[in-house]
Amino acid sequence: MQESRLFKIIYHLLDKGKATALELAEKFEVSVRTIYRDIDALSEAGIPIYTETGRNGGIHLMDDFVLDKAVLSEEEKQEILLALQSMNITKDNSEILQKLSAVFHLNSENWLEIDFSRWGNQGRDNDKFNLLKSAIIHRKCVKITYAGSNEKATERIVQPMKILYKSMAWYLKAYCTLKQDYRVFKLNRIIDLEVLSDSFPHQVFPELEKDLKQIYKKIVLRFSKEAAYRVYDEFDMTQIEIQTNGDFIVSAQMPEDTWLIGYLLTFGTQVDILEPAYLKEVLAEQAKLIYEKNKP
Repeated sequence: MQESRLFKIIYHLLDKGKATALELAEKFEVSVRTIYRDIDALSEAGIPIYTETGRNGGIHLMDDFVLDKAVLSEEEKQEILLALQSMNITKDNSEILQKLSAVFHLNSENWLEIDFSRWGNQGRDNDKFNLLKSAIIHRKCVKITYAGSNEKATERIVQPMKILYKSMAWYLKAYCTLKQDYRVFKLNRIIDLEVLSDSFPHQVFPELEKDLKQIYKKIVLRFSKEAAYRVYDEFDMTQIEIQTNGDFIVSAQMPEDTWLIGYLLTFGTQVDILEPAYLKEVLAEQAKLIYEKNKP
């Protein structure tokens, strides 16, 4: 307990520069006498910590004592802070980031913010990410309720291995005990999840890229210039060819399934299918069914 408090005192002084014994006592919920004993213990351990009396006095560390012992350059320290900032996507690293900023005597610019949640879901997606992250790190099984493409929600126990971001969506790579095989689950389709106490051994998710490519096909689309914002949002520049009239020709490998039809319908009259030709007929038929179902 004392060892933990001693480190916290050091971190606090590195961050704040100076503090009174009373301030430290109130912060760590101990007596002033205990704080002075801690200061003596730190001094005996070789930490250059000093007390000054008087109106502007207090407890402080010798300037740059940590930097004098560091083997990292200023650039390397900044790179470490920036890397931590980049990984600080679920807030778990914020305390570490604060401590390292104090140790390095550098201010970490909060230049990146990532929110996993969709608009309007009040952070439930972030909670889902945090639970899955913990389960992956600690190798804990997870019970999920998953909405499959067959319109049925199934309950299954999975062994989570990795979270994947691909093609504008987040996925979970895991071993499914129901199917007795490795599976990729779309996170938005995980209706509910519970981290279990059961553990599983370390394993490596197999390389499935070859299998995934088999269900992808080259799709060529023409978008009107009114759809420019979505074209730039959802396709890479290497896939886009701008026409003289402002329209866009997009060539991309896309999954040839029911998702693709639904996705293309979201563009309404702003998209025209150039290849493959039969996909135009499928889309037209689906649009006709939607009209028949919703016509006045």
